[in-house]
This record gives sequence, C-alpha cells and structure tokens, in this order.
Amino acid sequence: MIKIDKLNKKQKKYALVTAVVLAVALIFSATSKIWMAGRTITIENENNSEITIDNSENKDTEEENEEKERNLINGVECENAKGRPFAVMLAGDLEAWPLSGIAEADLVIEMPVVTNGITRYVAIYVCDEPSEIGSIRSSRHDFIPLVMGFDAIYAHWGGSHYALDKLNNKIMDNVNALYLDGSVFYRKSGLPKPHDGFTTIKRLREYSERIGYRLENEFEGYKFHDKESPIDKNGKLSIGYPSVYKVEYEYNAETNFYLRSKGDKEDTDRLTSEQISAKNVVIMFAASRQIEGQYNDMDIEGEGDAIVYQNGWEIKGKWKKDKSDMKSKLYFYNEAGEEIKFVPGKIWIQVVQTNQKVEWGVEK
Repeated sequence: MIKIDKLNKKQKKYALVTAVVLAVALIFSATSKIWMAGRTITIENENNSEITIDNSENKDTEEENEEKERNLINGVECENAKGRPFAVMLAGDLEAWPLSGIAEADLVIEMPVVTNGITRYVAIYVCDEPSEIGSIRSSRHDFIPLVMGFDAIYAHWGGSHYALDKLNNKIMDNVNALYLDGSVFYRKSGLPKPHDGFTTIKRLREYSERIGYRLENEFEGYKFHDKESPIDKNGKLSIGYPSVYKVEYEYNAETNFYLRSKGDKEDTDRLTSEQISAKNVVIMFAASRQIEGQYNDMDIEGEGDAIVYQNGWEIKGKWKKDKSDMKSKLYFYNEAGEEIKFVPGKIWIQVVQTNQKVEWGVEK
C-alpha cells in the first residue's frame, strides 16, 4: 500500500486522480449506470489532458426506460395512471356526429336513453387529454352507478330530474355545465344547440382541484393479459341498436383492433377524422323500460348476461354489480366464473337491451 503523505506533490495529484477514476469505474461496473444529476464531469490527469464523463444522455435514456404505472381501467401505461378519471357525458344524436375526443377515451359506455331508441355515451379519461371533448349532453340516472364504479368525476350538461335529484344531493363528485357555461365549459359557434357544448380535461381538472375534489384514483382495477394472442381470421360484430344507431365492429386480425362503424358509416373522431377503434368490446345485456315520457330505466345493477370480444375471440359469461353499493366495481366473468382479463387498450362497453340482437362471425 502506498502512503500518500510520503509522495511528492505531482505524485499526490496523480494518485488522487487515479483513485477518483477507479472509484467511478467501480461504481459503473456495479450499477451499469452513472447518475450525477445530468452533469458533465471533467478530470485532469498527470499529462494535463482531460478525462470527460458525460452522463446526460445516459440519464435521458434511463428516464425514457423508466417503467410507468399501469392505468387500472384499461391496462395502458401512462404518466397519469394514478390520476382520478373524468367521465364526460356525450351525445348520441345524429346532429352531433362526429364527436370530438371520444377516440382518446380509455373506456366508453354506450347505452340506450330511450327504450328501443337513441343511445348516449359516457367517455372515461385517465391517460390521454384531447384538445376538446364534445358535444356534451345531459346526465341520465342509469349512468351514475356505472360512473361511480370507476371512481370518476362526472361531467355533464344538466340532466333528467331523476339524475339531478341524485347529483344535487351530492351522491358523487360532479361538474355541471349548467352553472359553468363560459368557464369550465364553452360553446362552439356553427353548431346547433344543444350540440354545441364542449370542455377539456385540463379545465375539468383545474376546477375539481379548486373546489377540493380528490384527484387520486381509488378504482380497484381490472385484470389484464400479459400479451396479445389474436386469432388469424378477421371478424364482424353487429349490435342491434335501431336504425341509424346500429353499431358494427370490424375485427382486423393483423392489427388486433376492432374498428367501429355506426349507421353503416365509419364512426370517426372529429379531431383526427380517423376511425374509432378498440382492443376490447363488451356486450352487457340489460332490460329497459320507459318510466316517463322520454326517460327510460335500465337494469344496470345486479347481474346479467355478457359477452366479451378480444383477440378475435368471443367469450360468453356474466356481468355483476352490487345493487347495495353504487360505488361497487362492474365485474365481467366467463362461464367458469373467473373474472375476465382484458387486453391492454381501449375498452368499449355496449349496454344492449335483452330484446336486441348481437351477431358475431369470423371469415371462413
């Protein structure tokens, strides 16, 4: 061992530099990474030449490769995975097509709001934030337990008196455009009322934070497959909503996406003009009845038949939601009683009346 106090000045300097370089090398060997807050380190050796260690690129690569949290609603990794979802009520009317921002929703529920008639949507957002979302429509009471089951903050433009009776009693966190028109919500010129109402996730989040809503997600989460395993045949799913509201999904085995059409036309997003797609399509059968004029009531609590389409497969089973707890999770089980795992990616839940046909076929 060399005693530094017996070395001359030049030797001491060389020994010190050598020790530093060896220490850095040991650290690098042990961890395969050098972390020095993104700085460039320069060391001068005995020949007055420089040894430079620039770890800024290494740091950037590590940040890019850092594992992100998984969104518990649809299994996609994103920076905001633990953020509380926002559920936005959207129009199903022909006059409102195409909708803005619906293609970026993590999960969408479509459900009849008139028995044997028109449907409406609630789009749930966690990961993506489209530049605008609309057109926004009024709440219906059937959607409330479904939204509560995802622990979402509910955005809507007014509602039926059945829905508002619940929401005004603070049954759940919600943002009502009737009181926030021109601030959190806005109207777009050139569109007919009531189809001219829009918002953004940024506006909804800022308002929710300002009034003290919790912004961390407490949803229990679904289960997901580790990898995709698509079949090698294309398929077609037809959902018997009436007339122009009929929905079809063309399954593309090569991309493993279900491409959505409505009323025999491609269903596109106004922001991108691209066809809406999903990795999972869920059929949830429920009885419907008219209860007052234009308002219906659907049996979306309890249990019923369900079919899940993913990877080109048809999985028959049951849906269940605890009647005694509106905050309870909406479950989907196969015929063996096991909770169905989803393919990570966008999910569309189609609530279908028990008298409406659902047909699925694959190419021969």
